[in-house]
Amino acid sequence: MNPANQKVLIVDLMHESIVSMLLEAGFEPDYRPEIKRNEVHEIIDAYDGIIIRSKLNIDKELIDKATKLKFVARAGAGIDKVDYPYLTSKGIKLVNAPEGNRDAVGEHAIGMLLSLFHNLNRSNREVKSGKWDREGNRGMELKGKTLGIYGYGFMGSSLAKKLQGFECRVLAYDKYKSDVDLNWVEKVGLDEFFQEVEILSIHVPLTRETNELFDSEYLSKFSKLKVIINTSRGEVLKLNAVNEAFDSGKLHGAVLDVLENEKISSLTESEQAEFDKLANNPKVLLSPHVAGWTFESYERINEVLVSKLKKEGLAHVS
Repeated sequence: MNPANQKVLIVDLMHESIVSMLLEAGFEPDYRPEIKRNEVHEIIDAYDGIIIRSKLNIDKELIDKATKLKFVARAGAGIDKVDYPYLTSKGIKLVNAPEGNRDAVGEHAIGMLLSLFHNLNRSNREVKSGKWDREGNRGMELKGKTLGIYGYGFMGSSLAKKLQGFECRVLAYDKYKSDVDLNWVEKVGLDEFFQEVEILSIHVPLTRETNELFDSEYLSKFSKLKVIINTSRGEVLKLNAVNEAFDSGKLHGAVLDVLENEKISSLTESEQAEFDKLANNPKVLLSPHVAGWTFESYERINEVLVSKLKKEGLAHVS
């Protein structure tokens, strides 16, 4: 397939290199990061491809209007905003780019965990305010702990790779993968995972199966759980379950890059109550869904997407 004159609509902010990369591959990019949903619906029938991040749902309504569409490219890992079964039933390809930000996610998870264990945020604030409290900021080591990776895809395996030098035990559970690629990672069944994991790192996509999977009942199955890391999707982990686990004394720490509702300026009353409880907990570290959002990954995602468009035969290779 020669993409000469194939028009590609880009509806989210992307690294500026996306335009030149698409032009080099033979496409005609239309970079419109400020475009509104209703405007996309009005013009989508003129485009052969669309590149998205998170602001637009690729649902049945839009797909039916996209009469020329040959592909959807998601600049990132998650595809929860795409009606994949309906998309593929129309013969439209879907490509995403988990390879582009997996290293960023692995580093961020470890960074937040170490900051929690060694009280880095708190001690930084205290020293800057003139307080010198060594005993109150005594840290804890990752070495010797058992860290469990729930979901061993691109993100989970990236974290596992980066954990090698910390001399901790690394377990992996993945319902859909039969093996692991690193000799210091133990692939275990769910029962052993529940019994052994002290630090849980969640790396699953948001699907019907995983939505609200980690609720109070599910977390209660973990015998030794002390810390939760979530850099996947906020909707897979119930915040009230996290708060309840702290209240019961089961949980000693949580590092969350994602929340159930990330529009934190417009939370419901119940959502606000759960958020405030987390925000006021000194054993909770939060970041604004930036685990995969580095300067390097911003550009690398473009490289991965265009490379996949070429591999799928959707781009012209001169």
